[in-house]
Amino acid sequence: MNSETCARLLLAPLALGFLMNASAATWDEKFYNSMADADDVVLPMPCDGAMVFRKVLIPVAGPLDDYPINIGQDSAEYGYVEQTRPAFIAGSFTSAKGDKSRYYLLAKYEMTQLQYHALMDEACPTPSNKQRLPVVSVSWLDALQASDKYNRWLRANAADKLPREDGAQGFLRLPTEVEWEFAARGGLQVSTAEFRDGRYPMPEGLNAYEWYAGSQSANGQLQLSGLLKPNPLGLHDMLGNASEMMFEPFRLNKLDRQHGQAGGYVVRGGNYLTSEAELRTAQRQEDPYYNAEGAVTKKTNGLRLALVSTTLTSRERVKTIEKSWSTLGSDQPAAQSKEKGTVKALEELASGVQDEALKGQLKTVENQLRASNQQQQEARDQAIRASLNLGAFLCTKMLDDGVYLDFLQKNYTANCKAGEEDPTCGMRKTKLDEQSDRLHKLSRYYASSLVESGSLYGKSLLEAQVPVLEGVLNANKNLKELSPYLRTHWANQVAFLKSQKIDTNAWLNTCKAVAH
Repeated sequence: MNSETCARLLLAPLALGFLMNASAATWDEKFYNSMADADDVVLPMPCDGAMVFRKVLIPVAGPLDDYPINIGQDSAEYGYVEQTRPAFIAGSFTSAKGDKSRYYLLAKYEMTQLQYHALMDEACPTPSNKQRLPVVSVSWLDALQASDKYNRWLRANAADKLPREDGAQGFLRLPTEVEWEFAARGGLQVSTAEFRDGRYPMPEGLNAYEWYAGSQSANGQLQLSGLLKPNPLGLHDMLGNASEMMFEPFRLNKLDRQHGQAGGYVVRGGNYLTSEAELRTAQRQEDPYYNAEGAVTKKTNGLRLALVSTTLTSRERVKTIEKSWSTLGSDQPAAQSKEKGTVKALEELASGVQDEALKGQLKTVENQLRASNQQQQEARDQAIRASLNLGAFLCTKMLDDGVYLDFLQKNYTANCKAGEEDPTCGMRKTKLDEQSDRLHKLSRYYASSLVESGSLYGKSLLEAQVPVLEGVLNANKNLKELSPYLRTHWANQVAFLKSQKIDTNAWLNTCKAVAH
């Protein structure tokens, strides 16, 4: 046997191992995805394993666009930690063509002992039911090391499985607080009111969805991943079982902003020792990175990975961001106006000043004005989406009331012809008149709403928010049916802006036509 043949025989097992590691998972699905769903995103792991992720959609398309939300909750007792504050979120990856949205991915389950040992141990673990328990008693640094090893393994063995953004491969890390809380509250799958509630909607009661302290639930014991129902985004055990470590350091809350001091790391979600009363989405606490013995570990702390991308992915992307950034907070004078706008005027004034100190002061004022304008524009865009949402809802109401009026009219005509009235005709006429009056008032209210929106915002500002709201509606299975009514309402809005004529009958008929 020559040396070349020997080398081939020696390398064959290595090559085979590489192919096995890059292939589809051979763990039994119950060990990594006990409640499989068609929308799951599955990534391979070492030892022929797998980890499952869920997409978290954000209804914005541009790389500099983000979506305003509120996180935390109002609480006199925990205000210094959890007080409601504004935040913004954006996705890492661009959705399919035609979808005006982006997304990031969050692990469907807390990382299990099986998955952790597959990443960290030299020998592959033997899958067992017990190893479906979330991995706990690991430090924040251990969590980073596990995600680092997973990233390296994927790049070496399954790079084609990683999502890409603008050609750049995604990567795994612990989630940020905003990423975690947006997903824990249900993201776009819940209404605005449900999003602000202390917990995501649980139609079958807390016991069916989360593990917490008490004999009626976890009973002081860590539980297997994925035994209970998921939250509206399909994520399991977000508010109980194991607490979850976040990527960034802990900061106190200072009303509408975070405090300047960065401390230990943040832990979210509660765990199997958290009481039912204390289990809430806003709950957050600080744990130290180190104590006297070294890196801190806790029997209640585990982790869940996020899959995201870098931001500045290419020169072209940087140019796009630069262009978008340069317009942030700019004045938007009317199309017919010859005015440059205050921001532009300040910029030109500063460029002509020789005194460097004065030039710096003018630039500071310009930046402050741009920031203020940007805040106002974001608030305006939220108001526009609320107005469009109201218009879509009113369109559904006009459909229902209009169809009911037609039904009453048909029955009255059939049963109450002149000279053939039966004893119920008086009652029928009263109901018919009441419904006609109700629909008339509704149509006038719809018309007022439509006219006010057109007058306040104009076509271009309204039009820009239609795909954003449509993305919100389409992402929510409970609101998806509103999408055709939004399109109908927008068509009515455009018709008014073009003709400036109030035609309630035409608008009523277009809304009634949605059902046909």
